[in-house]
Amino acid sequence: MTGPVDTSSGIWNEDLAPVPPERRTWNWIHYASLWIGMVMCIPSYLLASGLIQQGMSAWQAVGTVLAGNLVVLVPMVLIGHSGAKYGLPFAVIVRSSFGTRGNKLPAALRALIACGWFGIQCWVGGSAIYAIANIMTGGALAGDKIGWLGIDPGQLVCFLFFWALHLWFIRRGPDSIRWIETVTAPLKILIMLALLWWAWDKAGGFGHLLSAPSQFVTGGAKEGQFWAVFWPGLTAMVGFWSTLAINIPDFTRFARSQKDQMLGQSVGLPIPMALLAFVSVAVTSATIIIYGEAVWDPVDLAGRLEGIAVAIGLIIITIDTLCVNLAANTVGPAYDFSAIFPRHVSFATGGYITAGIGIVMMPWKLIETTDGYIFTWLIGYGALLGPLLGIMLADYWLIRKQVLNVPALFEIEGEYGFKGGWNPAALIAFVVAVLPNLPGFLHAAFPGAFGGVPGFFVEIYNYAWFVGLGISAVVYLVLIRWRG
Repeated sequence: MTGPVDTSSGIWNEDLAPVPPERRTWNWIHYASLWIGMVMCIPSYLLASGLIQQGMSAWQAVGTVLAGNLVVLVPMVLIGHSGAKYGLPFAVIVRSSFGTRGNKLPAALRALIACGWFGIQCWVGGSAIYAIANIMTGGALAGDKIGWLGIDPGQLVCFLFFWALHLWFIRRGPDSIRWIETVTAPLKILIMLALLWWAWDKAGGFGHLLSAPSQFVTGGAKEGQFWAVFWPGLTAMVGFWSTLAINIPDFTRFARSQKDQMLGQSVGLPIPMALLAFVSVAVTSATIIIYGEAVWDPVDLAGRLEGIAVAIGLIIITIDTLCVNLAANTVGPAYDFSAIFPRHVSFATGGYITAGIGIVMMPWKLIETTDGYIFTWLIGYGALLGPLLGIMLADYWLIRKQVLNVPALFEIEGEYGFKGGWNPAALIAFVVAVLPNLPGFLHAAFPGAFGGVPGFFVEIYNYAWFVGLGISAVVYLVLIRWRG
């Protein structure tokens, strides 16, 4: 339903208001470009390497990346439908399920996770700048680590410099981000193809890594353990983009039509992710021949190139990381913080808050190890976002039948006010869905303190996103229909 929105409401501001028809100009090419731009990043590049280090063959790793992205594409398109239909961001749409005050919970969870990713990308970009500076100065920036931080002063300065570059775009809003992604997406594809050609030419092929069997084959180091690695690996691949699955309305609210957002996302997400995984594996396979060791980190690889290629490679990595971070980890939390404090926080201010928290979280510690990156970070936050997504899907598609009362979404005591602005059904469903995954998360994150967690809970955690989504959707449906 549509009608006049109460702009004097305490939960309204201009950044949260429905996007007017004349501003809904994004076509499918914009969405495909957006996704290609976000996919082509170093954390995505490293996904296949993490799976291979866990025992998979190259093709098993690429297939797992593709499967995970096909899975997450479904809720991505379904949740994106609400943004394209009503022109509203995630933090407003979620009021229909959690309440006009209760939306602060999912908005805060989504925002804090995005802050972590924002920091990780800033660390990656800062590392590229650090490498460039050391190449140009003969290693002058390298020094002793600062004890409590675990990084040296040069790394810290480069990290902060790259972090500061984001502030210019944050001030200018989402349209500036769309522009930079549309322009750079084709360039990123060319860069990946050039990297692939370089590896093939230098190594005379891609080496044995592409044809090497997995460690799960008979006689292998992890014989018969494929499924024990595949399911948590798949869950992690789904979790990688589950943050965007939650807040994709922040982008689809600018869509010309449903067809544009659906086609653009379908073209831009799963296939490019699989292709990037293949490039990652193929290039790394070639580095074994070229350097005598597997070089998974593209920043490290760029630092080993010769001549002008070094500077070009690292500059490209820096620009690429900036683009990805602006699109994937700035727009969503900026709107979320604006929704939590609508009278005091604009989109730009929300972006600045995101940037600040991204520093405090010390992101270099989140990606120190493969186990920490995939099995604690990716699966861990998937255990939180899966339940949120389940509740949103059940509410919008099964309870509301895609019909929202837009003016009521900005009325504290209106249709979506529930009890004091909070929907008890959503809160109960969320808690019930998170609890089964909590013991497994504690075991993965703090094995020394929680080594005695029963195997049943450890196994459930391997499917955290799926378990959380399924339980929350069922519990929410039961509670809503029982209440009705």
